[in-house]
Amino acid sequence: MKKITVIVVDDSALIRKLLSEIINSQPDMEVIGAAADPLAAREMIRELSPDVLTLDVEMPKMDGLDFLEKLMRLRPMPVVMVSTLTERGSDVTFRALELGAVDFVSKPKLDIAIGLKEYGSEIANKIRIAKSARLKRASPLPVAKNATADVVLPSISNRIASTEKLIIVGASTGGTEAIKEFLIRMPPDSPGILVTQHMPEGFTKSFANRLNSLCKISVIEAQGGERVLPGHAFIAPGHSHLLLKRSGANYMTELNQGELVSRHRPSVDVLFRSAANCAGKNAIGVILTGMGKDGAAGMLEMHKAGAYNFAQDEASCVVFGMPKEAIAAGGVNEVVSLKDMARSVLAKISSMGSHGNRV
Repeated sequence: MKKITVIVVDDSALIRKLLSEIINSQPDMEVIGAAADPLAAREMIRELSPDVLTLDVEMPKMDGLDFLEKLMRLRPMPVVMVSTLTERGSDVTFRALELGAVDFVSKPKLDIAIGLKEYGSEIANKIRIAKSARLKRASPLPVAKNATADVVLPSISNRIASTEKLIIVGASTGGTEAIKEFLIRMPPDSPGILVTQHMPEGFTKSFANRLNSLCKISVIEAQGGERVLPGHAFIAPGHSHLLLKRSGANYMTELNQGELVSRHRPSVDVLFRSAANCAGKNAIGVILTGMGKDGAAGMLEMHKAGAYNFAQDEASCVVFGMPKEAIAAGGVNEVVSLKDMARSVLAKISSMGSHGNRV
């Protein structure tokens, strides 16, 4: 079996050593080089041609983002960012994902040696996923509060439907960019939206803030207890499951720090099941790029409860795992490319008419 070859790029000798130990302890991968800065990494990549690169965000001689931008333009390859869990670290990480990095893992804040070893299986899994991921070019969509008229779709013609329907979204690997592309197209009066994206605690708030700065709708990290209104999207926080609940005629958000479900918290299955129970045929399910099968069982429950569900197609996914599993389970009504997803969802809602309880 040919091993996955990895080059580790980090200005910290300790991090280079620890990441190398973690990767080399896996039976299916090996570190073939370790560089302290992007200039050294550039030469190693040219000489050794690795399958995957792990890349620190903040480094000397050349910023990690500048290096990534040049790399993805001149020699595209799978990159996993190794990010510090800080506000700046998270902002830079999301920019790295926009530039084409497949995924990221966060450095522990405290005892790095112990923390990184605990993260060993996560790091190894992300390298495996990156090796098989479909590389995406840098996003052409706006990176400031300038979602233009040609990006944002027209308002739903059926205004009653926009107030009583809900859009329920789940994603994982590649999902930060997919969710951005989906939400940035939503008009200010779009139906209320709930989103679960697999992401560590500390990054979801920055993710929501970043989306809020880009979109015409309001995007926030869910706190629990919010009324789900048109023109608002709620992102599951990294520490809790996000659920949809009913309170009288209103839909509300709820957070739950229960056990991991489908190996995740937040879990897409938990969100989808809550939508099946509370919203039934008033819900529109959307499953986007991601590894694994989280969301497949929940989407089937939504389908059985009368929801209409969309899955992202393989060609536009970074990783087709989650949509593929949802399709195989029988819970998907339509398979759509990412660029057409928002338009297809809004068109379906416009065609549904008004029935069920209003928010």
